[in-house]
Order: sequence, then C-alpha cells, then structure tokens
Amino acid sequence: MKIKQIYIALLLLPAIGFSSCIDENLNIDPNRPSSVPTTSLIVTAEKKLVDNLRSENISLRGSALFIQQLSQNTYTSQSRYDIPYSYSADYWSGLYKVLNNLQEIINLNTNSATKDIVTANGAGRNANQIAISRILKSYAYYALTDVFGNVPYNSYAGTDADFQALQQNPDNITPKYASQEKIYADILNELKGAGDTLLKYSSETTFGSSDIIYSGSNAKWAKFANSLRLRFATRLKAKNATVYQSHFADALAKGVFTSNADNAVYKYSTSSPNEAPYYRATVTANRKDFAISHVFVGLLKGENAQLPVADPRLALFAAKNSNGNYVGLPYGLTESQAGKFTATTVSLPGATYSAANYGEVLQEYAEVAFLISEYNNWSQTDYENGVRASLEKWGATTTDVNNYVAALPAASQQNVLNQKYIALFTQYLEGWSEYRRTGFPNFLVKKNDVVFSGTIEGSAVSYTFNPLYGDGGIPARLYYPVKEQTVNKQNYQAAIAAQGNDVIETKLWIFK
Repeated sequence: MKIKQIYIALLLLPAIGFSSCIDENLNIDPNRPSSVPTTSLIVTAEKKLVDNLRSENISLRGSALFIQQLSQNTYTSQSRYDIPYSYSADYWSGLYKVLNNLQEIINLNTNSATKDIVTANGAGRNANQIAISRILKSYAYYALTDVFGNVPYNSYAGTDADFQALQQNPDNITPKYASQEKIYADILNELKGAGDTLLKYSSETTFGSSDIIYSGSNAKWAKFANSLRLRFATRLKAKNATVYQSHFADALAKGVFTSNADNAVYKYSTSSPNEAPYYRATVTANRKDFAISHVFVGLLKGENAQLPVADPRLALFAAKNSNGNYVGLPYGLTESQAGKFTATTVSLPGATYSAANYGEVLQEYAEVAFLISEYNNWSQTDYENGVRASLEKWGATTTDVNNYVAALPAASQQNVLNQKYIALFTQYLEGWSEYRRTGFPNFLVKKNDVVFSGTIEGSAVSYTFNPLYGDGGIPARLYYPVKEQTVNKQNYQAAIAAQGNDVIETKLWIFK
C-alpha cells in the first residue's frame, strides 16, 4: 500500500470561505508543499474528510442502504450487497490523502524551520493547530477502521511499532496494519490529549475562518474531542469496561456537548464545486436513485409496533409523492421489481437534506445525550433530551416536540437505540456502526423477508429480499482495496490472517 504525501490539486481547490491565486511560475513540488499555509491545508482537509465520509459510493450506496434508511429505485445492486471493489479503493485513498494533509500541519508545527512561520496571520499557536489536526485525524481513522477493520495507522503521541502509516524520509509504502484494539485505544488517548490542550487555551482561536466546522473556536473543538470520546469509549463497553468508564467519566467532567449549538457540522455552499454530497449525487447529476425506504417510513409513521407514535420528523426527512402521501420504497428489490415503483410514486429525501448547502453532521448533541442515557443505565431524562435535540435540530415545532416526547415509550435499551437510529439519519456510517455494535434496530430486513406484498399492474405479487453477497445479514465490513493485495501483499495477508477473510460477512473485532 502506498501512503505518501499526496496533495496534488487538493490544496488548490477553491473551498468554502477560502480562495487562492496561484502563480503558475512558482517552482513548487506538489507532492511536498512545505510552503503551503496551514490554513489552506485545514480548509482542504475538512472538506475532503466530509466529502469522503458522505460520498455517493460509500455512504449513499453503502451504509445508508445497509441501515435501510434509504432504498435504491434505479440500480439496486448495492442494496443487495454487491459492492464494487472500486468503492473501497476510492474511499481508502481519499481518506489517506486527508490524513497526509493533517499530518503535514503537524509536521509544519513541529519542524523548527517552519513552526514560527505557520502561526502567522491568526492561524494560532502550534499546540492548538496540532490538537485540532489530531482530532480530525482520529475521525478519519475511525472512518477507515469501522469500514475495513485493521488498517495502517499512525499516532502523534503513540509509539507502538505497528503504527507505520504516513511515514516519510524515507517513505514507507508497505506499512503494517494496526489492530482495531490498538487503534481504538490510541484514538481515545489522542482525543484526550488534544482536548486537554485546547481546554488549556480555550479562549483562543485557531485557523480562523479557514476552519469551516467551528470557525476556530478552541472551546468548541475541546467539547467535540470529549464528545467523540464518549462515542468511542462506548464502543469498548463490552471489550474493556475499565477503559470505557474512565474515558467516559473524564470526558463528562471536562465538558461535552450540551445543546445543538455545540454540534460539529460541516456546512456546504450553494456554489459549485462546493455543494453537499447528496446534492451533487442527485440534483447536479440529474438523478433520482434514492428514496426513503419502506422500513424507515413505516417507523416514522408509527406503524412499527416498537414505536407506535407518528414522528414529526417524517415531514422533515422525506418529501411527499405525487399524490401527496409519504410512501417508502420497498428495500432491496431487484432492478426489474424496482422499475415498478417510479420516483414520483415514492418519497424522496426532503428539501433540507437535498439542499446544496446542507450541513453534514460529524457529531451532534442528540447522540451525546443517548450515549449518556446508556451510560446511566438507559436513563429517561437523557433519552428525552436526545429526542428533543434531534427534533429541534431538524426544525420541528415546539408543540410537535412536546407531543411526541410525551407519547414516547419509556426509556430502555431498545427504545433509546431506536431513537438513536432515527437521530443518526444522514450520519450513515455511525448508524451502521451502532447497528453492528448493538444489533438495534432489530427490525431491519433480512434474507427472505417479504418487503412488498400487493398488486402491481393488476396482478398480486410478493417480493422478498434476496441479497447477492454475504450470509444474508447486513454487511459487517467492506473489502480492502484490490491494490493492497499487490502493493502491500505481506501486510494485507497478515491483516486478514488476524482478522478473518476479506469478505463482507467477516465481523470486525470492535463489533464482536
């Protein structure tokens, strides 16, 4: 596997709030842009991180389908778990490019020849630039390991011999794959160290307007780091209760999200080429490949026995069909079956999510409240706080919020996690990860389940779900890129020997 400093045009892309005039006569090596300002690197890294997380291939044709909040109505292979290897390759290379940009910020802030220069023009002190880069690197590595399992990894503070990614001088193009056990432990420590640094300088700003997520607020970045610790510590709840308890308690004490004002959101633009991923995949491409699934619509309508309450978020998540109704597209149809349901007869995603300037969420208060509810043995107050936060974030009226919360079934593992599933709409990777961790929601479609029974073109039909690959259940991971089998063959083989076969049904360590 070749993980080198690859910046290419990424650094020169026009990004939201950032413009660049480039002198083409400058003699600059694009693979080693030591003179690139860290403000340019951070604005590019943030955009490309979210672009890859919410890409059409991995998000819309991957985790959004796996958790059955969306369904395909044109080409349906991915909803039946036929995932092209090219999807993995693009996602893998895209995130490692992001990691290289973030590592370059760290390098520029630690190199004695550049560390003073990069703090100029309001970019902020070295320690804070490094801390924010560590948080974003942790997020990128989570996005890799939760999809593939063991992956090449590196750390700012960790010194494990297995942490070999991003090594340079000389370049290490065949790094080992670190185990998920080591990756998760180190991510928690990286977030703790970064959060502690930012709390120390909480009144300061870093990167200024080049930071699209928090506009440079160290205090908000510190809350984000600690809130992510709640997420990742909870992953280890059944694996290492001591680590779970210690990180969770420490993060709570230092400050986590307490309202939607704290949410980590990357806001896209209405101008090209900076529109949101879903907009680019549908409006820009003039396609209507995705509809809200019948599983999700039925849940939001209150038709699921586990949650017999009509949810005001239905009108915020989905658009009405041509007859003025909310109709979910049956999940996992064959292409010939899906052709019986035109885009005008089912509910496509609603106006908010379909907007060019949609704000993609990296983490929000609702999730934090649900994590705290779980930590407090499924507490009712935190459960209600999470539901309220999600409803309010999407724009439900006060009356609708109060009525819905009053009608909710009491807090329990099932009920809290069902609400978490709803709140994570559009945050598909995390929804998929939570399903793999908990098994909830436990009503998702599986092999041979009937997904539609009714009359089509005058004939009675019954359609069942028949996946093309896997063991009949929801995919547990995606394939490694094919290139890894040749470029980094020895370490690739060691990874699958430790983890299991390179197939979608192999369960990852963190979710076993």
